[in-house]
Amino acid sequence: MRTPLVAGNWKMHGSRAANRALLDAVLAGIELLQGVECAVCVPYPYLGETAERLAKTRLAWGAQNLSEHAQGAFTGEVSGSMLAEFGCRYVLVGHSERRQLYGETDAVVAAKFAAALARGMTPILCLGETLEERDAGRTEQVVARQLDAAVTVNGMKPFEKAVVAYEPVWAIGTGRTASPEQAQAVHAFLRGRLRPETRIVYGGSVKRDNAAALFAMQDVDGGLIGGASLVAEDFTAIARAAQRRG
Repeated sequence: MRTPLVAGNWKMHGSRAANRALLDAVLAGIELLQGVECAVCVPYPYLGETAERLAKTRLAWGAQNLSEHAQGAFTGEVSGSMLAEFGCRYVLVGHSERRQLYGETDAVVAAKFAAALARGMTPILCLGETLEERDAGRTEQVVARQLDAAVTVNGMKPFEKAVVAYEPVWAIGTGRTASPEQAQAVHAFLRGRLRPETRIVYGGSVKRDNAAALFAMQDVDGGLIGGASLVAEDFTAIARAAQRRG
């Protein structure tokens, strides 16, 4: 049985005071949960305080991005070794906003996946199609291309522990959500190309009122949560829904 994962992506939100309150509330909300793993991916400046607050708790932490380079003259970038020093367990690679807004190619994402593995972190590889690509019937072609780029560079073995997040671009921050059946169809397609133990989570406007239906699908192993992860009550409700799935 694959342990469900609920990971919060805070994106570029938060402040020191707000983060402390949010972490305390999330910790209280998940204290008694069993059979589900929870994590938060926070902005770089808050990693130190997050690591200090979450040490010896059941809430894991991670980063939202990393450089594909180990070190060098790359002003503004953050390496995997830097993140590892803060105890990051997870790191997002290939989030749709990185692909769309910053031009990250499949090759760059595959290299970042490798950089995360090299420092002992678990990459969460984000895949997903635009509305135009879905309407053209190219969903499977797009996610297969994105996945295959990472597999070609890294092989299949890392997917014993790596996480794949299907996040349809048309359902991120739009209020639209793939139906449970739509999510399951893509997850089942990805499952056929991955190891049986690989966790495939859904990201795309997951909320407390649709989480249970999404997580009831056979191949949906949890969620990558955006806006709802900024509200402790919503995030913990989603985690409870994943617990029931497990």
